[in-house]
This record gives sequence, structure tokens and C-alpha cells, in this order.
Amino acid sequence: MLEMCNNISKNTLNETLSIKFIDIGEDFVKAKMPVNKSVHQPDGILHGGATAALAETVGSTAAFILLKRKDISVRGIEISTNHLKSISKGEVIATAKPINLGRTIQLWDIKITNQNDELISISKLTTYTRINKKWLKFFIYKLTLEKLELKKWRVL
Repeated sequence: MLEMCNNISKNTLNETLSIKFIDIGEDFVKAKMPVNKSVHQPDGILHGGATAALAETVGSTAAFILLKRKDISVRGIEISTNHLKSISKGEVIATAKPINLGRTIQLWDIKITNQNDELISISKLTTYTRINKKWLKFFIYKLTLEKLELKKWRVL
């Protein structure tokens, strides 16, 4: 699962920010991001937008994985991030855990720490999940083919 998460990140913001998924558990997803000049704000510390992007990435991925449904699309619809401590080098690690897992709306608690497990930021993310229409069209198409195949055999 980790390999899949990291592979689908190619040519996306995740790759631009060098976000890597590092752990998946029963009730969490964890990813890391290096802190260097590419994610700094002008005064040389981690940019809050990069932190929020990491939080939304790990939270949205957690929704897809922990809801255990392959037929959904996940969208982050609201995020709030509080920055508690600055960091200028090293790595930050984001851990997303569910607060509420509704059928279509989920709420996530995302803690972002440094390599010493010191809290850097806290995010709350609301995700919206819906049936993936491409998957649904494929499923309906497949069912239609199966019905046509059954009818063909009944006629013979």
C-alpha cells in the first residue's frame, strides 16, 4: 500500500514537495516531507502553505485508505492549520487520524512533528468522499456486458 501511495504521487504536488508516505496503520496514515530551501518562506523557515499541503495530502490519502473502498474519490473541502513552532531544516512528519468517519464527510486530526517528535503544527481537515464516476461507468458497462452475454446464451 505504501508503494502504491508513493507511486501515484509522481508528477503531482507531492513529488514537487518530496512528500513520501512512510507508514499506514489501522487508524492512521503517516508521511514525511524534507524541510529545505524549496519549502521555505522568505525568512528561511518552513512555509505554512507547504505544511498545509502536507496535511491535506496525508489526510486525503488516509480517507481513501482507511475507508477501505476503492470506488470513491476524495476531496479536501476545508482545512485549518495552526503553526506552533518553526523549523528551518530536517524533516516534518504528518500523522492523520480520524476524528469522525461519516459515509460522505470525514474529519481528520493531523499532527505535524519534527524528527524529535516535537509538535510543529496541528491541522483539522474535512474530506468529502463520493462514488468515482469513472469507476461507476466502468462497473455499469461491465454489468451491461454480462447481461447481454447471459441473454445471448438464453436465446440459444
